[in-house]
Amino acid sequence: MLTFRDLRGSSVDPLSVLPRAEQDISATAATVTPILEQVRTGGAEALLDLSERFDGVRPPALRVPAEQLNQALATLDPAVRAALETLIVRAREVHSAQLPPGSVVSPAPDARVTNRWIPVQRVGLYVPGGQAVYPSSVVMNVVPAQVAGVRSLAIASPPQREFGGWPHPTVLAAAALLGVEEVYAVGGAQAVGMFAYGALGADGQQLCPPVSLITGPGNIYVATAKRAVQGVVGIDAEAGPTEIMVLADETAPANLVTADLISQAEHDELAAAVLVTPSAKLAEAVRSQVEEQVDATEHKDRVKQSLSGTQSAVLLVDSMDDAVEIANAYGAEHLEIMTGNDENLVDRIHNAGAIFVGSYSPVSLGDYCAGSNHVLPTGGASAYSSGLNVTSFLRSQQVIHYGREGLGHVAEHVTALAAAEGLPAHGDAVTARFR
Repeated sequence: MLTFRDLRGSSVDPLSVLPRAEQDISATAATVTPILEQVRTGGAEALLDLSERFDGVRPPALRVPAEQLNQALATLDPAVRAALETLIVRAREVHSAQLPPGSVVSPAPDARVTNRWIPVQRVGLYVPGGQAVYPSSVVMNVVPAQVAGVRSLAIASPPQREFGGWPHPTVLAAAALLGVEEVYAVGGAQAVGMFAYGALGADGQQLCPPVSLITGPGNIYVATAKRAVQGVVGIDAEAGPTEIMVLADETAPANLVTADLISQAEHDELAAAVLVTPSAKLAEAVRSQVEEQVDATEHKDRVKQSLSGTQSAVLLVDSMDDAVEIANAYGAEHLEIMTGNDENLVDRIHNAGAIFVGSYSPVSLGDYCAGSNHVLPTGGASAYSSGLNVTSFLRSQQVIHYGREGLGHVAEHVTALAAAEGLPAHGDAVTARFR
Protein backbone atom coordinates (compact mmCIF):
# COMPACT_ATOMS: atom_id res chain seq x y z
CA MET A 1 0.00 0.00 0.00
CA LEU A 2 2.76 2.45 0.96
CA THR A 3 5.17 2.83 -1.95
CA PHE A 4 8.69 1.68 -1.06
CA ARG A 5 11.48 3.81 -2.53
CA ASP A 6 15.09 2.82 -1.96
CA LEU A 7 17.25 5.94 -2.25
CA ARG A 8 20.42 4.38 -0.83
CA GLY A 9 23.44 5.20 -2.93
CA SER A 10 21.29 7.29 -5.24
CA SER A 11 21.89 10.84 -6.42
CA VAL A 12 18.21 11.31 -7.26
CA ASP A 13 16.54 14.31 -5.66
CA PRO A 14 14.18 12.68 -3.11
CA LEU A 15 11.60 15.40 -3.66
CA SER A 16 11.34 14.41 -7.31
CA VAL A 17 10.07 10.99 -6.23
CA LEU A 18 7.82 12.43 -3.53
CA PRO A 19 5.42 14.86 -5.21
CA ARG A 20 2.89 16.63 -3.07
CA ALA A 21 -0.78 16.03 -3.71
CA GLU A 22 -2.08 18.60 -6.15
CA GLN A 23 -4.77 21.03 -5.07
CA ASP A 24 -5.43 23.23 -8.08
CA ILE A 25 -7.01 26.37 -6.66
CA SER A 26 -7.23 27.98 -10.10
CA ALA A 27 -9.60 25.22 -11.22
CA THR A 28 -12.14 26.15 -8.55
CA ALA A 29 -11.93 29.92 -9.08
CA ALA A 30 -14.71 29.81 -11.70
CA THR A 31 -17.04 28.33 -9.09
CA VAL A 32 -15.97 30.52 -6.18
CA THR A 33 -15.93 33.94 -7.89
CA PRO A 34 -19.70 34.14 -8.54
CA ILE A 35 -20.39 32.88 -5.00
CA LEU A 36 -18.34 35.72 -3.53
CA GLU A 37 -20.10 38.24 -5.79
CA GLN A 38 -23.48 36.86 -4.78
CA VAL A 39 -22.58 37.30 -1.11
CA ARG A 40 -21.16 40.78 -1.67
CA THR A 41 -24.32 42.03 -3.36
CA GLY A 42 -27.00 39.83 -1.82
CA GLY A 43 -26.12 39.89 1.88
CA ALA A 44 -27.83 37.63 4.39
CA GLU A 45 -30.49 36.35 2.01
CA ALA A 46 -27.82 35.21 -0.46
CA LEU A 47 -25.99 33.40 2.34
CA LEU A 48 -29.13 31.51 3.33
CA ASP A 49 -29.80 30.61 -0.32
CA LEU A 50 -26.24 29.34 -0.76
CA SER A 51 -26.48 27.22 2.40
CA GLU A 52 -29.63 25.61 1.03
CA ARG A 53 -27.87 24.95 -2.27
CA PHE A 54 -24.54 23.59 -0.98
CA ASP A 55 -25.38 22.19 2.48
CA GLY A 56 -28.86 20.92 1.74
CA VAL A 57 -30.46 22.92 4.54
CA ARG A 58 -31.65 26.49 5.06
CA PRO A 59 -30.60 27.67 8.54
CA PRO A 60 -33.42 29.13 10.69
CA ALA A 61 -31.27 32.27 10.95
CA LEU A 62 -27.86 33.46 9.86
CA ARG A 63 -26.60 34.05 13.40
CA VAL A 64 -26.85 31.27 15.95
CA PRO A 65 -28.95 32.48 18.91
CA ALA A 66 -27.50 32.52 22.43
CA GLU A 67 -29.93 29.86 23.65
CA GLN A 68 -28.63 27.47 20.99
CA LEU A 69 -25.05 28.01 22.17
CA ASN A 70 -26.06 27.53 25.81
CA GLN A 71 -28.01 24.38 25.03
CA ALA A 72 -25.06 22.92 23.12
CA LEU A 73 -22.81 23.50 26.11
CA ALA A 74 -25.35 22.15 28.60
CA THR A 75 -25.76 18.90 26.65
CA LEU A 76 -22.08 18.43 25.78
CA ASP A 77 -20.65 15.02 26.70
CA PRO A 78 -18.84 15.54 30.04
CA ALA A 79 -15.74 13.71 28.77
CA VAL A 80 -15.55 15.96 25.70
CA ARG A 81 -16.09 19.04 27.86
CA ALA A 82 -13.28 18.01 30.20
CA ALA A 83 -11.00 17.42 27.21
CA LEU A 84 -11.83 20.83 25.69
CA GLU A 85 -11.31 22.56 29.02
CA THR A 86 -7.89 20.91 29.34
CA LEU A 87 -7.00 21.97 25.81
CA ILE A 88 -8.11 25.55 26.50
CA VAL A 89 -6.03 25.82 29.68
CA ARG A 90 -2.90 24.39 28.07
CA ALA A 91 -3.30 26.39 24.87
CA ARG A 92 -3.79 29.61 26.81
CA GLU A 93 -0.65 28.96 28.87
CA VAL A 94 1.49 28.18 25.82
CA HIS A 95 0.16 31.06 23.74
CA SER A 96 0.45 33.58 26.57
CA ALA A 97 4.20 32.97 26.53
CA GLN A 98 4.24 34.11 22.87
CA LEU A 99 3.17 37.69 23.61
CA PRO A 100 6.00 39.93 22.37
CA PRO A 101 7.12 42.75 24.67
CA GLY A 102 6.98 46.35 23.55
CA SER A 103 10.06 48.55 23.77
CA VAL A 104 11.13 52.19 23.86
CA VAL A 105 14.41 53.21 22.23
CA SER A 106 16.11 56.58 22.54
CA PRO A 107 18.72 56.88 19.74
CA ALA A 108 19.81 60.31 21.03
CA PRO A 109 18.71 63.02 23.47
CA ASP A 110 15.19 64.31 22.79
CA ALA A 111 14.53 61.38 20.43
CA ARG A 112 12.28 58.41 21.11
CA VAL A 113 10.88 55.50 19.07
CA THR A 114 8.34 53.18 20.66
CA ASN A 115 7.78 49.67 19.32
CA ARG A 116 4.34 48.42 20.25
CA TRP A 117 2.07 45.54 19.27
CA ILE A 118 -1.55 46.29 18.41
CA PRO A 119 -4.19 43.54 18.08
CA VAL A 120 -6.31 43.22 14.96
CA GLN A 121 -9.68 44.76 15.76
CA ARG A 122 -12.00 42.12 14.31
CA VAL A 123 -11.32 38.53 13.24
CA GLY A 124 -13.42 35.94 11.44
CA LEU A 125 -12.66 32.34 12.37
CA TYR A 126 -13.70 29.57 10.00
CA VAL A 127 -14.41 26.10 11.39
CA PRO A 128 -14.95 23.35 8.78
CA GLY A 129 -17.71 20.78 9.00
CA GLY A 130 -17.13 18.28 6.20
CA GLN A 131 -15.64 14.84 6.82
CA ALA A 132 -15.10 15.48 10.53
CA VAL A 133 -16.12 17.79 13.40
CA TYR A 134 -13.51 20.27 14.60
CA PRO A 135 -14.20 21.78 18.04
CA SER A 136 -10.43 21.68 18.57
CA SER A 137 -10.05 24.14 15.67
CA VAL A 138 -12.32 26.55 17.53
CA VAL A 139 -9.88 26.51 20.43
CA MET A 140 -6.78 26.72 18.23
CA ASN A 141 -8.08 29.85 16.50
CA VAL A 142 -9.86 31.59 19.36
CA VAL A 143 -7.28 31.23 22.13
CA PRO A 144 -4.34 32.99 20.42
CA ALA A 145 -6.72 35.70 19.21
CA GLN A 146 -7.98 36.26 22.75
CA VAL A 147 -4.46 36.25 24.18
CA ALA A 148 -3.47 38.83 21.55
CA GLY A 149 -6.30 41.06 22.75
CA VAL A 150 -8.66 40.84 19.77
CA ARG A 151 -11.92 42.41 20.94
CA SER A 152 -14.31 41.23 18.23
CA LEU A 153 -14.38 37.54 17.26
CA ALA A 154 -16.86 35.86 14.94
CA ILE A 155 -17.05 32.15 14.07
CA ALA A 156 -18.60 30.64 10.95
CA SER A 157 -19.27 26.92 10.54
CA PRO A 158 -21.47 25.05 8.03
CA PRO A 159 -25.13 24.39 8.89
CA GLN A 160 -25.95 20.74 9.47
CA ARG A 161 -29.22 19.19 8.32
CA GLU A 162 -29.28 16.72 11.20
CA PHE A 163 -29.04 19.57 13.71
CA GLY A 164 -31.85 21.69 12.38
CA GLY A 165 -29.66 23.90 10.20
CA TRP A 166 -27.31 24.97 12.97
CA PRO A 167 -23.59 24.13 13.04
CA HIS A 168 -22.54 20.96 14.84
CA PRO A 169 -23.41 21.29 18.56
CA THR A 170 -19.87 20.34 19.64
CA VAL A 171 -18.55 23.32 17.68
CA LEU A 172 -21.18 25.54 19.29
CA ALA A 173 -20.29 24.21 22.73
CA ALA A 174 -16.60 24.96 22.18
CA ALA A 175 -17.50 28.54 21.21
CA ALA A 176 -19.63 28.88 24.34
CA LEU A 177 -16.81 27.53 26.53
CA LEU A 178 -14.54 30.24 25.15
CA GLY A 179 -17.11 33.00 25.58
CA VAL A 180 -17.57 33.62 21.84
CA GLU A 181 -21.15 34.78 21.34
CA GLU A 182 -21.05 35.67 17.64
CA VAL A 183 -21.45 32.45 15.65
CA TYR A 184 -22.88 32.07 12.15
CA ALA A 185 -24.41 29.05 10.41
CA VAL A 186 -22.46 29.59 7.19
CA GLY A 187 -19.93 27.35 5.48
CA GLY A 188 -17.63 27.18 2.47
CA ALA A 189 -16.64 30.04 0.20
CA GLN A 190 -19.76 31.95 1.18
CA ALA A 191 -18.54 32.18 4.79
CA VAL A 192 -15.29 33.72 3.58
CA GLY A 193 -17.30 36.19 1.51
CA MET A 194 -19.44 37.09 4.52
CA PHE A 195 -16.36 37.84 6.61
CA ALA A 196 -14.72 39.86 3.86
CA TYR A 197 -17.71 41.95 2.78
CA GLY A 198 -20.08 41.75 5.73
CA ALA A 199 -23.75 40.85 5.41
CA LEU A 200 -26.78 43.13 5.40
CA GLY A 201 -30.23 41.95 6.39
CA ALA A 202 -33.42 42.63 4.41
CA ASP A 203 -33.95 45.78 6.50
CA GLY A 204 -30.52 47.09 5.55
CA GLN A 205 -29.10 46.51 9.02
CA GLN A 206 -25.61 45.02 9.31
CA LEU A 207 -26.05 41.44 10.55
CA CYS A 208 -22.35 40.57 10.26
CA PRO A 209 -19.84 43.42 10.04
CA PRO A 210 -16.79 42.74 7.85
CA VAL A 211 -13.59 41.58 9.55
CA SER A 212 -9.95 42.58 9.16
CA LEU A 213 -8.49 39.06 9.25
CA ILE A 214 -9.80 35.59 8.37
CA THR A 215 -8.24 32.48 9.90
CA GLY A 216 -9.04 28.79 9.98
CA PRO A 217 -8.69 25.75 7.70
CA GLY A 218 -11.13 24.56 5.08
CA ASN A 219 -11.53 22.67 1.81
CA ILE A 220 -10.29 23.78 -1.61
CA TYR A 221 -13.27 26.13 -2.05
CA VAL A 222 -12.48 27.87 1.23
CA ALA A 223 -8.81 28.14 0.23
CA THR A 224 -9.77 29.58 -3.16
CA ALA A 225 -12.10 32.11 -1.58
CA LYS A 226 -9.41 33.18 0.90
CA ARG A 227 -7.01 33.80 -1.96
CA ALA A 228 -9.67 35.81 -3.81
CA VAL A 229 -10.44 38.16 -0.89
CA GLN A 230 -6.83 38.60 0.23
CA GLY A 231 -6.17 42.32 0.06
CA VAL A 232 -9.74 43.14 1.00
CA VAL A 233 -8.90 41.39 4.28
CA GLY A 234 -5.88 39.59 5.65
CA ILE A 235 -5.77 35.79 5.74
CA ASP A 236 -3.69 33.36 7.77
CA ALA A 237 -2.83 30.92 4.96
CA GLU A 238 -4.20 28.79 2.14
CA ALA A 239 -4.17 25.44 3.90
CA GLY A 240 -3.47 22.43 1.68
CA PRO A 241 -3.82 18.71 2.42
CA THR A 242 -2.34 17.64 5.74
CA GLU A 243 1.15 16.08 5.93
CA ILE A 244 3.16 13.93 8.30
CA MET A 245 6.79 12.96 7.87
CA VAL A 246 8.43 10.58 10.34
CA LEU A 247 12.21 10.40 10.74
CA ALA A 248 13.01 7.11 12.44
CA ASP A 249 15.86 4.65 12.90
CA GLU A 250 16.00 1.01 13.98
CA THR A 251 15.06 1.96 17.58
CA ALA A 252 11.61 3.23 16.60
CA PRO A 253 8.57 1.02 17.38
CA ALA A 254 7.10 0.05 14.00
CA ASN A 255 3.55 -0.16 15.39
CA LEU A 256 3.69 3.43 16.66
CA VAL A 257 5.18 4.81 13.45
CA THR A 258 2.41 3.08 11.53
CA ALA A 259 -0.33 4.34 13.84
CA ASP A 260 0.90 7.90 13.40
CA LEU A 261 1.00 7.66 9.61
CA ILE A 262 -2.56 6.31 9.60
CA SER A 263 -3.75 9.02 11.98
CA GLN A 264 -2.98 11.73 9.43
CA ALA A 265 -4.11 9.68 6.43
CA GLU A 266 -7.50 9.56 8.18
CA HIS A 267 -8.01 13.28 7.45
CA ASP A 268 -8.15 13.27 3.69
CA GLU A 269 -7.56 11.12 0.60
CA LEU A 270 -4.88 13.67 -0.41
CA ALA A 271 -3.09 13.57 2.96
CA ALA A 272 0.64 12.82 2.77
CA ALA A 273 2.17 10.19 5.07
CA VAL A 274 5.92 9.68 4.69
CA LEU A 275 8.48 7.60 6.60
CA VAL A 276 12.17 8.38 6.08
CA THR A 277 14.55 5.83 7.59
CA PRO A 278 17.99 4.24 7.10
CA SER A 279 16.64 0.99 8.57
CA ALA A 280 15.43 -1.56 6.02
CA LYS A 281 14.12 -3.66 8.90
CA LEU A 282 11.92 -0.82 10.18
CA ALA A 283 10.75 0.00 6.66
CA GLU A 284 9.57 -3.56 6.08
CA ALA A 285 7.99 -3.77 9.53
CA VAL A 286 6.01 -0.58 8.93
CA ARG A 287 4.79 -1.76 5.54
CA SER A 288 3.63 -4.99 7.17
CA GLN A 289 1.97 -3.13 10.05
CA VAL A 290 0.13 -0.86 7.63
CA GLU A 291 -1.67 -3.83 6.08
CA GLU A 292 -2.81 -4.98 9.53
CA GLN A 293 -3.71 -1.64 11.09
CA VAL A 294 -5.55 -0.08 8.15
CA ASP A 295 -8.19 -2.80 8.06
CA ALA A 296 -8.96 -2.13 11.72
CA THR A 297 -9.47 1.62 11.36
CA GLU A 298 -12.90 3.18 10.81
CA HIS A 299 -12.07 5.28 7.75
CA LYS A 300 -10.05 2.58 6.01
CA ASP A 301 -11.13 3.47 2.48
CA ARG A 302 -9.98 7.07 2.95
CA VAL A 303 -6.75 5.92 4.61
CA LYS A 304 -5.98 3.39 1.86
CA GLN A 305 -6.41 6.04 -0.81
CA SER A 306 -4.10 8.43 1.05
CA LEU A 307 -1.40 5.85 1.69
CA SER A 308 -1.57 4.57 -1.89
CA GLY A 309 -1.17 8.05 -3.38
CA THR A 310 2.07 9.33 -4.88
CA GLN A 311 2.35 11.81 -2.00
CA SER A 312 2.84 8.98 0.54
CA ALA A 313 5.84 6.63 0.73
CA VAL A 314 8.53 4.88 2.74
CA LEU A 315 11.91 6.36 1.78
CA LEU A 316 14.93 4.20 2.59
CA VAL A 317 18.07 6.36 2.88
CA ASP A 318 21.74 5.83 3.67
CA SER A 319 21.82 7.68 7.01
CA MET A 320 19.93 9.95 9.40
CA ASP A 321 21.98 12.81 7.94
CA ASP A 322 20.22 12.14 4.65
CA ALA A 323 16.89 11.95 6.46
CA VAL A 324 17.46 15.39 8.00
CA GLU A 325 18.36 16.82 4.61
CA ILE A 326 15.14 15.45 3.13
CA ALA A 327 13.09 16.79 6.06
CA ASN A 328 14.48 20.29 5.62
CA ALA A 329 13.90 20.21 1.87
CA TYR A 330 10.34 18.92 2.27
CA GLY A 331 9.28 21.21 5.15
CA ALA A 332 6.48 18.99 6.45
CA GLU A 333 3.48 20.35 8.31
CA HIS A 334 4.06 17.74 11.03
CA LEU A 335 7.50 16.19 11.57
CA GLU A 336 7.97 13.33 14.01
CA ILE A 337 11.39 12.20 15.20
CA MET A 338 11.77 8.73 16.71
CA THR A 339 15.44 7.80 16.96
CA GLY A 340 18.13 6.94 19.46
CA ASN A 341 19.34 10.55 19.36
CA ASP A 342 16.24 12.71 19.06
CA GLU A 343 17.48 15.98 20.58
CA ASN A 344 20.52 16.14 18.32
CA LEU A 345 18.29 15.88 15.26
CA VAL A 346 15.79 18.48 16.51
CA ASP A 347 18.49 21.15 16.53
CA ARG A 348 19.21 20.43 12.86
CA ILE A 349 15.63 20.82 11.63
CA HIS A 350 14.99 24.23 10.07
CA ASN A 351 11.80 23.67 8.10
CA ALA A 352 8.77 22.09 9.76
CA GLY A 353 5.42 23.39 10.91
CA ALA A 354 5.79 21.61 14.25
CA ILE A 355 8.22 18.96 15.51
CA PHE A 356 7.10 16.02 17.65
CA VAL A 357 9.95 14.41 19.54
CA GLY A 358 10.07 10.83 20.83
CA SER A 359 7.70 7.89 20.96
CA TYR A 360 5.28 9.62 23.32
CA SER A 361 4.72 12.79 21.25
CA PRO A 362 2.36 11.74 18.43
CA VAL A 363 0.91 14.35 16.09
CA SER A 364 -2.53 13.67 17.52
CA LEU A 365 -1.27 15.01 20.86
CA GLY A 366 -0.54 18.31 19.09
CA ASP A 367 -3.94 18.17 17.40
CA TYR A 368 -5.65 18.19 20.76
CA CYS A 369 -3.95 18.58 24.11
CA ALA A 370 -0.25 19.45 23.89
CA GLY A 371 -1.00 23.17 24.22
CA SER A 372 0.69 23.89 20.88
CA ASN A 373 -1.33 25.09 17.88
CA HIS A 374 -2.45 22.66 15.20
CA VAL A 375 -3.03 25.27 12.48
CA LEU A 376 0.28 24.81 10.64
CA PRO A 377 1.82 25.63 7.24
CA THR A 378 1.43 22.98 4.54
CA GLY A 379 2.89 22.45 1.08
CA GLY A 380 6.42 23.41 2.11
CA ALA A 381 5.32 26.83 3.40
CA SER A 382 7.12 26.14 6.69
CA ALA A 383 10.28 27.33 4.92
CA TYR A 384 8.97 30.90 5.17
CA SER A 385 5.93 30.96 7.44
CA SER A 386 4.79 29.92 10.91
CA GLY A 387 1.85 28.12 12.37
CA LEU A 388 -0.99 30.14 13.85
CA ASN A 389 0.19 31.98 16.96
CA VAL A 390 -0.43 35.11 18.99
CA THR A 391 1.54 37.34 16.60
CA SER A 392 -0.78 36.22 13.79
CA PHE A 393 -3.36 38.49 15.43
CA LEU A 394 -1.00 41.39 16.20
CA ARG A 395 0.46 44.24 14.15
CA SER A 396 3.78 45.85 14.91
CA GLN A 397 3.45 49.62 15.13
CA GLN A 398 6.10 52.28 15.74
CA VAL A 399 5.48 55.62 17.44
CA ILE A 400 8.09 58.30 16.65
CA HIS A 401 8.50 61.23 19.00
CA TYR A 402 11.41 63.63 18.31
CA GLY A 403 11.82 67.09 19.79
CA ARG A 404 13.70 70.07 18.32
CA GLU A 405 17.04 68.93 19.72
CA GLY A 406 16.52 65.36 18.56
CA LEU A 407 15.61 66.39 15.01
CA GLY A 408 18.51 68.80 14.93
CA HIS A 409 20.99 65.95 15.47
CA VAL A 410 20.00 64.33 12.16
CA ALA A 411 18.62 67.25 10.12
CA GLU A 412 21.67 67.41 7.84
CA HIS A 413 21.57 63.64 7.28
CA VAL A 414 17.90 63.77 6.29
CA THR A 415 18.47 66.59 3.79
CA ALA A 416 21.53 64.83 2.34
CA LEU A 417 19.61 61.59 1.79
CA ALA A 418 16.60 63.49 0.39
CA ALA A 419 18.83 65.25 -2.13
CA ALA A 420 20.52 61.98 -3.08
CA GLU A 421 17.14 60.43 -3.82
CA GLY A 422 15.92 63.41 -5.81
CA LEU A 423 13.25 64.31 -3.26
CA PRO A 424 14.27 67.81 -2.08
CA ALA A 425 10.87 68.61 -0.55
CA HIS A 426 11.58 65.88 2.00
CA GLY A 427 14.62 67.85 3.11
CA ASP A 428 12.70 71.13 3.03
CA ALA A 429 10.16 69.67 5.46
CA VAL A 430 13.03 69.32 7.98
CA THR A 431 14.84 72.63 7.39
CA ALA A 432 11.53 74.52 7.61
CA ARG A 433 11.44 73.67 11.29
CA PHE A 434 14.69 75.54 11.96
CA ARG A 435 14.12 78.75 9.97
